Amino acid sequence: MHIGIVAGSAEGAALCYRTIAHEGAKHLGLYAHPEVTMNSIPLADYQKHIDRDDWPAVGDLMLRSAQTLAQAGAAFLICPDNTMHRALPFIDSRSPLPWLHIAAVVAGEATHRGFHRIGLLGTKWLVASEVYPDQLTARGLHYLRPNENEREAINRFIMQELVNGIFSPAAIACHHQVIARMKAEGCDAVVLGCTEIPLIMNDANSPLPTLDSTRLLARAAVLRATNNVSS
Repeated sequence: MHIGIVAGSAEGAALCYRTIAHEGAKHLGLYAHPEVTMNSIPLADYQKHIDRDDWPAVGDLMLRSAQTLAQAGAAFLICPDNTMHRALPFIDSRSPLPWLHIAAVVAGEATHRGFHRIGLLGTKWLVASEVYPDQLTARGLHYLRPNENEREAINRFIMQELVNGIFSPAAIACHHQVIARMKAEGCDAVVLGCTEIPLIMNDANSPLPTLDSTRLLARAAVLRATNNVSS
């Protein structure tokens, strides 16, 4: 099945595409992967609506990408941008293709791995939303959001550095500190809920086991595309 990627940031979309290519070979053979088409409206176009908290307008841009990908032959859609999932409820009924929801994939993995209380990391718009809480609580899982100071600090590193391909020691230290605080408050795993966070944090340097939203979404897309899952 042909995978359509509705891109947000270049860094996150590139990581998602690379993961699809690498995972595809595990199911289809050397150098093989499902057909992939990506549509990338500039992040600046999205951001002007996000800054105004205008999620229906964000959704309209996603829908424009969805229509382009449907015309290109995609069978279903993924968006490797957690924050943009806030707009999905505004367009889901109008979408020409079904979406594989990033938070649903992550919540499913958290359940599979036996976690119970999940720390949430991401942009300030994502962690203030119900994108992850809705999916986690539906599976009986608990969650912890960053506090206000942590949200602002993480958001600053994401938007000023990570989306621009800058990976500083200060960004790593900030994320490490927040994850350590979440561990002290009873979390047993943490969602890397911004598609760029996995570029600086992983199980090797995180105080908690990580749920890498970008790679989990890509792997789930490969499984669906190769008919290894029924949903």
